[in-house]
Amino acid sequence: MGLLSVILAAIANFAFGAVWYMSLAKLWIAASGVKLDEGGKPANRSSPLPYITSFLGALLVAGMMRHVYSLSGIDTFGEGTIAGIGIGLFLITPWIATFYGFTGKPPTLLFIDGGYATIGCALMGAVLMIF
Repeated sequence: MGLLSVILAAIANFAFGAVWYMSLAKLWIAASGVKLDEGGKPANRSSPLPYITSFLGALLVAGMMRHVYSLSGIDTFGEGTIAGIGIGLFLITPWIATFYGFTGKPPTLLFIDGGYATIGCALMGAVLMIF
């Protein structure tokens, strides 16, 4: 596991996110309250900033996961995947729930974004163990 594994894990998560959010686009748009353009699409979809931020966030999470895995002796595909599920489900999703609770976001958005965090971290954990 090295820098390459972190980069590949971030790429895998980013690609998964594209599929996840394209599949759930209508639900996500309705639940998130994102501003829409005249065509009914997110108004900021042509801005590179959300995509850059998303990829950099994935890099940071993958890098910290690699560090934690190394310190914890996690070194198999199964351990990496299960630890990733735990990170997404029990660390990231509760933070998202806290933010959404105070901002009054609907539970649907928590399930969409928490599902992405959980499955995305599981995927990153698996990729970290492959490379």
